[in-house]
Amino acid sequence: MSRAKTEDLFGLIKSISYPNNKTKHLIGMARKVLSDFDGKIPMTVEQLMTLPGVGRKTANVITSVVEKQPNMAVDTHVFRVSRRIGLVSQKATTPLAVEKELVKNIPEELVHKAHHWLILHGRYICTARNPKCRECGLQAACLYFQREQ
Repeated sequence: MSRAKTEDLFGLIKSISYPNNKTKHLIGMARKVLSDFDGKIPMTVEQLMTLPGVGRKTANVITSVVEKQPNMAVDTHVFRVSRRIGLVSQKATTPLAVEKELVKNIPEELVHKAHHWLILHGRYICTARNPKCRECGLQAACLYFQREQ
């Protein structure tokens, strides 16, 4: 991929969102992995974030899924659900603040799984507009449910 031409790679990924930027980032990432990491994908959040197109959320996903590191990727579902349920304080108003509180409050050996639990809960039960509180198994612990009753 580090030797790919933009037009060749673009043709392979043109159906996904933002293919121009992703093409540029993929080629840049591959070149940097070769030049800076001897061709091996780094496995720390800090090192991954030096790669083009890789932000904190992506770095946390990679390290938690591939190596089960206790890192928490905070997307919109994780952000909303963790604040709504009361897993983090209402003072946690940024993804980084939510990430730090979740990592502090969830047992280390479960952090890499909790990310997926929160995403799925946010997609199917604790939805943004119409949460399905009556179907939720977390009613007893949920601050939102307790307030709405």
